[in-house]
Parts: sequence; structure tokens; C-alpha cells
Amino acid sequence: MMDLKDEIPARPACVHIPACPTADAADRDAAHVVSAHPEQGWSLLCNGVVVFEDFGEILPNGICTDSRRSELLAVSPHRKTA
Repeated sequence: MMDLKDEIPARPACVHIPACPTADAADRDAAHVVSAHPEQGWSLLCNGVVVFEDFGEILPNGICTDSRRSELLAVSPHRKTA
């Protein structure tokens, strides 16, 4: 049986200042984009999270989350809700 830890190389630590939030932090969407694919509707963040244009996410451990759009808009008063 193969161990996935042997197959997946470790990601380097974040070098941004201040450091990007971790993938399990509530503000994980604030991490820097390291690879953007707007034509496909997704971006890879520095913390390993794949975020989609509807704010759904795939976390580095493979867990998928529903869209957090309303939650993120509620804490971002400078953004319009429409």
C-alpha cells in the first residue's frame, strides 16, 4: 500500500510578510494567489487552498467546502451584496 505522504512533496513555508493565514484559519481566503485561472473559475492560494469564483473551496487535506459568499460579504462592508 502506498503512503500519499511519500508521493506529495511538501509545500514550502509562506514567505509573505505578514505570513498568509493557514488553510484551517477562518480568514484563509486572505492568502496570496500563487496561480490564477479566471478562465476556469479557480485560483490556488499560498496556503494550498483552491478557491472557486463562487467562493467554494478545496482545502489541502481534500475537504470541500460550500460557498462562503454570504459569510465573506457580511465581514467585508466595503463590498456590495448584489
